[in-house]
Amino acid sequence: MITAGIDVGAKSVKIVILKDGDVLEQAKTLVGFDVLKSAIGPFENALEKAGLSRNGIERVFATGMGREAVHDKPPINAEEVVSVVVADAKGAFHIVPTVKTVIDVGAEEGRGIKVGPAGIVKDFVINERCAAGAGTFVETMARALEVKVEDMGPLALKSTQTIPMNAQCCVFAESEVVTLIHSKVAKEDISRAIHDAIASRISSMVLRVGVEKDVVLIGGAALNPGFLPPLKKELNTEIIVPEYPEYVGALGTAIIASESEEG
Repeated sequence: MITAGIDVGAKSVKIVILKDGDVLEQAKTLVGFDVLKSAIGPFENALEKAGLSRNGIERVFATGMGREAVHDKPPINAEEVVSVVVADAKGAFHIVPTVKTVIDVGAEEGRGIKVGPAGIVKDFVINERCAAGAGTFVETMARALEVKVEDMGPLALKSTQTIPMNAQCCVFAESEVVTLIHSKVAKEDISRAIHDAIASRISSMVLRVGVEKDVVLIGGAALNPGFLPPLKKELNTEIIVPEYPEYVGALGTAIIASESEEG
């Protein structure tokens, strides 16, 4: 059986095409003003690379905050929509069958998920009201520091001292960063303080549902090398990062599509 999962996030669209449990192809792109149009590009690109047409895929399911934009909308025509939490748990379980805790940190949300047998969600918590616990926080602070967002993680790893950041709000934290810059604090140390602040906020959220090994970190923030060390320290545990952490939600959605009953 060939199925596809589409994860329409706040910043990017991720596509995974699955055949009998194995990934045939995957693709992603940034989300534009027209969400459906943004999704069509990587979807058709993945189909082409896999040597398939839309008719060659038995089921297409969608997840993510923009999932309704592709639900029953041609040419994608996703038949069903799936909760992000459910998709995350299923995808993480597929990659790491021993997973008990999933941490998903995307552009605008952070999630902590307690996972049971077969990737079933037992409990979860979501940080969706403040960007200070998501990837957008790093982007905002990168602008304040006048560095590229992709350089923030490596910059933090060069830090030689810990600088506390008290503000828990993205807006106030930016003011605090400006103050640190004016105080001649090294950018490396400021970047580390920013990542420490995110890790603190995410860990506090995840601890509300409990942390049990194995712990898997997914989402775009998992690609940031400056985020993992402080998160491991805050949670006092080892954390597994899959090879393609940003695709796990789309993978889980494709798996759920393959497990669903016809009509």
